[in-house]
Amino acid sequence: MHSNKILSADSQQFIDLEEKYGAHNYHPLPVVLNRGEGVFVWDVEGNRYYDFLSGYSAVNQGHCHPKIIAALINQAQKLTLTSRAFHNSLLGEYEKYITGYFGYDKVLPMNTGVEGGETAIKLARRWGYKVKGIADNQAKIIFAEGNFWGRTLAAISSSTDPGSYEKFGPFMPGFEIIPYNDLAALETALQDKNVAAFMFEPIQGEAGVVVPDDGYLTGIRNLCTKYNVLMIADEIQTGLARTGKMLACDHEDVRPDILILGKALSGGVMPISAVLADNEIMLTIQPGEHGSTYGGNPLACAVATAALKVLKEEQLAENAERMGELLRTELRKLNSPFIELVRGKGLLNAIVIKHANTEAAWDLCLILKENGLLAKPTHGDKIRFAPPLAITAEQIMESVEIISKSLAALA
Repeated sequence: MHSNKILSADSQQFIDLEEKYGAHNYHPLPVVLNRGEGVFVWDVEGNRYYDFLSGYSAVNQGHCHPKIIAALINQAQKLTLTSRAFHNSLLGEYEKYITGYFGYDKVLPMNTGVEGGETAIKLARRWGYKVKGIADNQAKIIFAEGNFWGRTLAAISSSTDPGSYEKFGPFMPGFEIIPYNDLAALETALQDKNVAAFMFEPIQGEAGVVVPDDGYLTGIRNLCTKYNVLMIADEIQTGLARTGKMLACDHEDVRPDILILGKALSGGVMPISAVLADNEIMLTIQPGEHGSTYGGNPLACAVATAALKVLKEEQLAENAERMGELLRTELRKLNSPFIELVRGKGLLNAIVIKHANTEAAWDLCLILKENGLLAKPTHGDKIRFAPPLAITAEQIMESVEIISKSLAALA
């Protein structure tokens, strides 16, 4: 087993502070970062690393993108927060821009991804009562096994991961769980007249980049239409060019009734999320019935507009498509006995590690760190490889070289 290099006093001091004064709700790799640019981050000792997590796909545009940072600084010097008690001069412009960008009537701006999920479910329930005619307090939302959309009580109530829900009950009623990538199970569930919506990830990120069969998204769209159920796409991790299209749903040209965005909506600069839907759904919520102090703040509007512009200007979806193909091809060429599977779409990828040692994926991430690449295991034996979308072919080849060298050290 690879032993991690002794950490410098500098790094250790920062880690000790977190250990002493912070909640122990994360298990980070032993690296302390203090600078980022493009596809790279640097630690407090000045060592440079490829970032192959991208803040769980929040940093699609690359670290500290100059155009996004310029928008942040410019707006921060003028006005940052008004609350929604008053109008501000950026919100309407941003709303017009993002609804045009994705082709929806309306947007409801929030902050964190999990707030986006909560908002989508509230909208779906309200639509179920006011439009579909479900009896009061009977609305059901269907979720897929293996889903992950955050850590609130509602989010863990839909989880099948004991690490998310154990000893946090009681749970939110009105949620049902079916297998992922199973249209027959979905059709059975949707026959219940009390079902308002099916909420799903087009590719399950946290579960280890689980890519469903071709036709799954089309099947969801057809079934939701057939049974008058809202299709809610959680594109917080898969959206915004990550999978090689602007939205993962674009791979099958399907349009969800409710679209949830977050993470890279700010290029990793601040928490910004958005829920998009048409009037029939969005206008079921009236003034005072849902909101957030920071939702739609001027700073967020400026940053999100810049972040969305960068995705198109730099053709990051197209680059993610090409670089993802290259990455998967080169990883498969390694023929490593420790890689059981390489899977993904665009630059949302994962490898499944096969090794006698159950800690092998963690150990490999420690070795990768020593060799200049940062990645993190999920669910024990899977490692996500999801660099910022501006990565070049040369950088992909260098990264694969690091991965190859690290796999050899795992032996």
